Amino acid sequence: MLLLNTTREALLGPLQSVAGIVEKRHTLPILSNVLIEKHGDALTMLATDIEIQIKTSAEGAGGGEDVSVTVGARKLHDILRALPDSAEIGLSLDDKRLTVKAGRSRFQLQTLPAADYPRLNPPTDDVVSFQVPQQVFKRQLAQVSYAMAHQDIRYYLNGLLMLVNGHALRMVTTDGHRLAFAETAIDGEFPSAEVILPRKTVLELARQLGDSEEPLEITLAGNQAVFRFGPIELISKLIDGKFPDYERVIPQHHPTQLAFARLPLQAALQRAAILTNDKFRGVRLVLEAGSLKIISSNAEQEEAQEELEIDYQGGALDIGFNVTYLLDVLANVGSDEVVVHLNDSNSSALITVADMPGFKYVVMPMRI
Repeated sequence: MLLLNTTREALLGPLQSVAGIVEKRHTLPILSNVLIEKHGDALTMLATDIEIQIKTSAEGAGGGEDVSVTVGARKLHDILRALPDSAEIGLSLDDKRLTVKAGRSRFQLQTLPAADYPRLNPPTDDVVSFQVPQQVFKRQLAQVSYAMAHQDIRYYLNGLLMLVNGHALRMVTTDGHRLAFAETAIDGEFPSAEVILPRKTVLELARQLGDSEEPLEITLAGNQAVFRFGPIELISKLIDGKFPDYERVIPQHHPTQLAFARLPLQAALQRAAILTNDKFRGVRLVLEAGSLKIISSNAEQEEAQEELEIDYQGGALDIGFNVTYLLDVLANVGSDEVVVHLNDSNSSALITVADMPGFKYVVMPMRI
């Protein structure tokens, strides 16, 4: 039974949009598959891992029969990628096997019934729904996503707190050692809503969203968040938990404020990081009048020292930090200058950016 004849790109693009969430190994074999549905000229592809679901549509699906079928997402993706760019693709279904034809190439793939494929249904009752340009949301994700925890026993830290309040959209992440906060204005006035997006959802959105003014529609309802942009609909379950009180963590009145050109500071920290202890990655920031020394050492008694000239006339200060946490923020703010706010050797540091007033980054000190 012929399903369709189309181009390689018409299938590969949508498949790449959904296949990223497919797990390589799963207890349910059908979750390794992608659901392909064709009705008239409309072709949709859907993938899920039970927690996240992505659906998208493909162009040029004329001809053939209407059908719903599931097939191995990775295998179909690898086949399409390996075929020539200009290849014409034919899909047909015979006796529970999907045949992919391209020129003299022919592949037969095992299928599983579409009726057995689990789905997340979009919520029908909106708690709050709003729009924001894709590039604005993507940039805000980049400002905070690196500070999410990874496989922390405190499961609510393995995600991103997203808050809508009035005309502001806030995002907060923390792994217990550092915290990133970003706020941006959105058009409209919305009721207060607060959700925790899973880490996988955050990373998938960061991968999929474009650097454009095209709209991203966000709907929050119950235990789900729905993101619609272009031909893509992403539905995600939410993390059920109590996120830490981030406002208490952000320092308010640190007396020492140091302005740095971002790239020279980043380069100095990268060089000092070479000789840090592999496990703790600690560096000392030694502050004296007119200079900042960055010092690192390791178990082999090796030592690195970098020195930067700064506009500072206060007292001496010696404070330690995990260098990875400092490099992470410098790699993701994308601004020419950063301001580091310090108090004493036992207090957290606050990093802000002059041209990003809604951004704050807090990093706890460490003993070295």
